[in-house]
Amino acid sequence: MRISGRSGRTIISLDEITLQISITADDEEWTWTAGYRPCLKLANEETVYFDQAPLIRHTPVENGVGCGIRSRYEGLTGIPAFETYVWVEDASEDVYFEWIPLREDGRGEDEAAPLPDVASPNPFVPRPDTVKCVLWPGPMAFEKKRTDWYTLLNEGQGLLIPNDWKEEIKELHFDGMYMTAGSYMPWYGQVRASCGYLAIALTPWNGRVQADHPANGPYMHIWTQWDPSLGRMSDRRVMRYSFRKNTDYNDFCRIYRAYVFENGLAATLREKEVRLPGLKKLAGAEFVHMGIKTHVNPQSDFFDPENPEKNNSLVTFEQRRQEIGRLHDMGVKNLYLHLDGWAEPGYDNCHPDYIPACKEAGGWEGLKNLVDSVHAWGYEIGLHDQYRDFYKNAPSFDEDYACISMDGTIPQHNRWAGGPQEYLSATEAVYYVKRNYQEVFSHGIHPDCTYLDVFTCNEGDECANPRHRMTRRDCLQGREQCFRWMTAHGVIPSSEEVSDWAMNSLVFCHYAPYYFQLQQPDAPQKGVPVPLFNLVYHDCVITPWIMDKQDDQPDQMLYALLNGGAPYLIRNGAYPNIDGTYDGGVSYTLQQKISRSDAVAKIHKKVAFEQMTRHEFLGDWKRQRTVFSDGTEVMIDLENECYEIKLERGETLCPSLNTNIILENIT
Repeated sequence: MRISGRSGRTIISLDEITLQISITADDEEWTWTAGYRPCLKLANEETVYFDQAPLIRHTPVENGVGCGIRSRYEGLTGIPAFETYVWVEDASEDVYFEWIPLREDGRGEDEAAPLPDVASPNPFVPRPDTVKCVLWPGPMAFEKKRTDWYTLLNEGQGLLIPNDWKEEIKELHFDGMYMTAGSYMPWYGQVRASCGYLAIALTPWNGRVQADHPANGPYMHIWTQWDPSLGRMSDRRVMRYSFRKNTDYNDFCRIYRAYVFENGLAATLREKEVRLPGLKKLAGAEFVHMGIKTHVNPQSDFFDPENPEKNNSLVTFEQRRQEIGRLHDMGVKNLYLHLDGWAEPGYDNCHPDYIPACKEAGGWEGLKNLVDSVHAWGYEIGLHDQYRDFYKNAPSFDEDYACISMDGTIPQHNRWAGGPQEYLSATEAVYYVKRNYQEVFSHGIHPDCTYLDVFTCNEGDECANPRHRMTRRDCLQGREQCFRWMTAHGVIPSSEEVSDWAMNSLVFCHYAPYYFQLQQPDAPQKGVPVPLFNLVYHDCVITPWIMDKQDDQPDQMLYALLNGGAPYLIRNGAYPNIDGTYDGGVSYTLQQKISRSDAVAKIHKKVAFEQMTRHEFLGDWKRQRTVFSDGTEVMIDLENECYEIKLERGETLCPSLNTNIILENIT
């Protein structure tokens, strides 16, 4: 038996036996993949299927805004009753999938949660029947081995994966957690020939995208997994599906952009400039990434006992001042200096106690002289900082303010230069930001920008300590509070990558690269790079781009041009052979770097505040074009390493220009 609902040209249908959903939109039918059974997974790894519930009741619903099907599931051992609600909105004909817990996970109606004793070694032991995740709604059937059937993922800047893609795809960064480097934006989509759907997670804080594509196809299955928050499934989880005919990924990005601005989730650079007039100088700036002090703790994973000279280094503030002065003398008109390792402990050490300025490098006076000189040359400067990594050798370290998991464990590792660390609760971060930057200001130093590392790359943390209990959503709000404090004090905020949650407050980032740009040059590719993030947010955030040229690989300068991004003139990575900084490749003289960087900066200055309105492939994956809202068009040819710029007047500038030639006459 089936139960159905209809609004306009959209019909939803539920099979009461299999619980399969099918949707017909504009005469195109979409169904869940054969064999999918809606289910929950428990902490003990048991899988419980919805259809195993002793009591299942389906009810048609019709109200003032739409119609749908409400299903209630009761009687599953140890799992409180829950509902699903699938409905069509009359106004848009979008289809909503809602998973609704009727009582908190793992507890009876009258069972109160005990107050944990944080002094005990393991105070947060979860019940074995606690829900680990919910896998609903299901993946759409997408089974044809065709290049014009493709899936869109927001891993990094964006991926387009044809159904016949040769590489297997299963694992994503951060296991696909929404609003991390694994999915900058909380949506995915699929297009079969010319019709498709866009699926948006409206409650993204505890969701993740999951994918399954075997090598060479013939299918791609993609779905959302809902995780608990602080061990409980106590909130509604919602997906919205928009179905379209004669569509492509550009349409999906326009739909999502409309959703973002309708809900007040982003601000453009022009809006941010009202509070931060200095950000206008970042348009057309050439980015320089340099450091001062490096110290690698012997307990760090990066410590090199065989080559101790690699563990410590020091460059004075005066040396950096002279280097920036040389760039000024060589004609660099607009520059942004990102300064690592400026504080006494050295790069990635002793956070959040990242003061005073490094004494060996010249102390507060040396830092002030560098900042003053940068300003005298008409440039801007920002300081690297960190308020997530909580180093155990920091004077302020107190485990009571570290994030604690529901099982009583405290996440920790020795990965970075500072050695053993835990994670500072984001509820406390803004207090350390205030303390540190008021100290910086007290020495007459007012940096133009700040770089609060990892906030927009890593997942939101959770903390079960009742003194600062924190959900993932709370964590992201705590991080954004740090950006807002900086903005209120005239300091332009940036972070490592980009993330959907930060688009109201973040001004620029370290990078927002395509997935392949952070992999080894010979690593297998997950799909075809597409600028999904920029198609939504180009005019909301400034993104600098890697400018390296690896042997036998396309010149990455072309991607900087295509995306209307800022160039990295100098990019000295803090750690070897990670984050897109690899040994080898083409070596350019400083003058050649300046020439290449100038070309990208000219385009960036012109389009930094403009929306990217379209991206397209011109015959194959290697020839691409972007169009911006002021009429500027950028075409790149990755195979022949050339590009062409057209302005809104229809004028063609330097057709088929090689990437080693300066671009002139852009105003």
